[in-house]
Amino acid sequence: MGKSAKPRRLADNQAQAVLRNLRVSPQKLNLLAQMIRGKKITQALSDLTFSRKRIAEDVRKLVMSAVANAENNHNLDVNDLVISEAFVGKNLVMKRYRPRARGRMNQILKPFSMMTVIVQEVEEQAETKAKGKSAGKGAK
Repeated sequence: MGKSAKPRRLADNQAQAVLRNLRVSPQKLNLLAQMIRGKKITQALSDLTFSRKRIAEDVRKLVMSAVANAENNHNLDVNDLVISEAFVGKNLVMKRYRPRARGRMNQILKPFSMMTVIVQEVEEQAETKAKGKSAGKGAK
């Protein structure tokens, strides 16, 4: 009499991880999302490791979590993983007030954000065949 299982929203060769309540604005977090989108896992992790952004360490942990989900829950090969999607969303906003001149107040907004990373297993043979065909056309 339990609930029926929800259908899986992702493809069989994909896995995801979500990080919520990050104390950084979505605009700043989106810079890191753009930096890692479409890259192989090893390249994305090295970029995040040497990034000078404060929140890059948390994003690196999120990517590692997505890789662990892919390996342990969906039996995907870690060496063939690529970050197919990385997107940022808004979360709650803390509102604080600062006293100003003549008895007035200014509102200070401290936004939180969330980030979702989806990794996908890509076949290496397809990439090498595509490279071989493009090299063959230029040689004629």
